Amino acid sequence: MTPIPLWLLVALQVTVSAASLVVEIVAGRMLAPYVGMSLYTWTSVIAVVLAGFSAGHWWGGRLAERPSDRALTATGYALAAAGLTTATASLALRASAPWLTQIPDPVGAITALTLTAFFLPSLFAGIPAPVLTQVALTSGRTQGRALGAMFAAGALGAIAGTLLAGFLFISWLGTAWTLAAVTAAYILCAAICLHLGRRLTPLAVTTLAALAVATAVMAARPGPCTVESRYFCLQSVDLSADPAHPTRAMVIDHLVHGIAAKDAPEVMFTDHAAMLDALARLRAPRDDFSSFHIGGGTYALPRAFAARGLSRITVAEIDPEVTALAARDFWFDTSTATVRHDDARRALAADPSRYDIIVGDAFTDTAVPQHLVTSEFFALVRDRLTPGGTYLMNVIDYADSMAAVGSLAATLRDHFPNVEIWTEARRPEPGERVVMVIAAGFAKTPVDSFTALAPQRTTFAALGPAFVDSLAARGTRLTDNYAPIDRLVGARD
Repeated sequence: MTPIPLWLLVALQVTVSAASLVVEIVAGRMLAPYVGMSLYTWTSVIAVVLAGFSAGHWWGGRLAERPSDRALTATGYALAAAGLTTATASLALRASAPWLTQIPDPVGAITALTLTAFFLPSLFAGIPAPVLTQVALTSGRTQGRALGAMFAAGALGAIAGTLLAGFLFISWLGTAWTLAAVTAAYILCAAICLHLGRRLTPLAVTTLAALAVATAVMAARPGPCTVESRYFCLQSVDLSADPAHPTRAMVIDHLVHGIAAKDAPEVMFTDHAAMLDALARLRAPRDDFSSFHIGGGTYALPRAFAARGLSRITVAEIDPEVTALAARDFWFDTSTATVRHDDARRALAADPSRYDIIVGDAFTDTAVPQHLVTSEFFALVRDRLTPGGTYLMNVIDYADSMAAVGSLAATLRDHFPNVEIWTEARRPEPGERVVMVIAAGFAKTPVDSFTALAPQRTTFAALGPAFVDSLAARGTRLTDNYAPIDRLVGARD
């Protein structure tokens, strides 16, 4: 067999390694509409992809024992399989999600979905490395340099794939076309390997071309996202009973983050929004209070405040596409608020202003930004409040644990003399997922309960002080160095 130039083997390894890392980065985004984006999601993705690579490397090592032409032919077929399984990963997710997301354990559901969609692409992508390295070592060149070049090629490809996925492909192409680009790279590498193995027959060319066309067709199909931004999969869902009076929900990744009605800006459609709205007005030190909002979503709360004549409204929303969708589909007037497209903690630290009300809407099931629930962040919030101001934040926890809300209460008590926990005025069922709002400030709320539209008339009440004391006593103080909030939300007594 004619010696193969080292540069060609290096180029193949760089390309395959880059493509496989692009798939790994894209996997997290593709899972988000089904199970959200959290520590559990990324842990599952990394573990499954590494398991696939490991199995592929083992298989590739077995293939590398064959004569070079046969080993390269088998590698070509493996790369074609990598292209096929990559191209159909989104179909595998859509087909399996209705069943796998019903697994009671959220970690189990995330792992099962990840295995279904991304184990096979990683397995087939792991096969070429041992084969290409063996060919490089047996082509009559210095083995040490060849081995170093192939290892370096794998690392350089991984770096390139990570950067391309994170900074270019996802934001400019979206996940579907990114997978199409990866599939095209695999098909090209498969054709080169088959050519080197002297098996690039007309049938093989036709098959690879058909795979490329099918991939383009699948990439052109509408995905689950109305808008796919750099941060989220955003969906605008029409809930209108009467088209003349539209009502819409915004779904960010896999959860409804807000509902708004065109003709009823002051009506909240979720429990947590109704509590945030009512408590802000009950606890504000003045009628024309100022507010800072962590997270925009549908901008329902800023829109309600503006409808009541409030003008000093600031919103920190990290994703400009969320704001654009809120303005387009959820009737948010951008002139009624100051919007800062930045991380909320950084935006608040850079803003010397003081606010009467600061609203934190950071909880999204098991995905919680850890840097927004720590003692250091709460100290910043306290410094940005007026003397009679209040910090309000929504919390999601489970009735048979309350470990997360207890930890938040314990941490907030280090900075605020009064910490209250509000929820719907009824006894939750065992194991029920409970939506709450914590009010932290310098004085008590003037009432123990109130009724608000959510959108049905609902009564909310503060938990008893003794019960809050018991929750805080069992809580974990959260800091920038240690904030296991994801685990605490899913904890069970």
